[in-house]
Amino acid sequence: MEHSPVNPELSLFSYEVLGLVGRRGASAHDLLRLAKRGRLLAWAGESQYYVEPKRLARLGYLTARKAPGRTRERTIYALTDKGVTALASYARTPVTVMPLKSDALLRLLICDLVGEDVTRNALGTLLEDVAELRSQLADAERSARELPHRAAYLLLVVDFLQRLLDLHLELVDDVARELAPARDDAQAGAGGLSAPPIA
Repeated sequence: MEHSPVNPELSLFSYEVLGLVGRRGASAHDLLRLAKRGRLLAWAGESQYYVEPKRLARLGYLTARKAPGRTRERTIYALTDKGVTALASYARTPVTVMPLKSDALLRLLICDLVGEDVTRNALGTLLEDVAELRSQLADAERSARELPHRAAYLLLVVDFLQRLLDLHLELVDDVARELAPARDDAQAGAGGLSAPPIA
């Protein structure tokens, strides 16, 4: 993972973990649950939500204490002064647009190699995924309102992600329009002949 120029010990994922631990503290299981609930913002594999808090505790950014769990003892992490200072330093750095990984955009990149019909049909399946993500965002909005100290900021995130989903729906519409199959009557009006393929 790319490390921050502010602190070579910390990556963007490190700051995410510190932020998720927040004021109230959290276990690794809590961190993973939060990440799954916010799939649009999950940056790392599941195991990293168990590995990274341990690393941050070794480095002094988090404390770790044992607490009883439902079936076995669990580790609860909390921010240290060093962790809070790290977040404060990161918060003062310029914000940049991060590289975007997008399955939808990759499909358009390879469209000329696999065909427009395949691409159009595949992108149409985004509708189901967007509907599921909207349901998750509705849950995230309800959860945000239960955290008065963070609600205003988390609701701004939810609103941004809703607009990101809107953008995906617009892309589906654009693809359906631009890659629409040629109409049979248009071909008939041209004497049933189609234009030669363009290399």
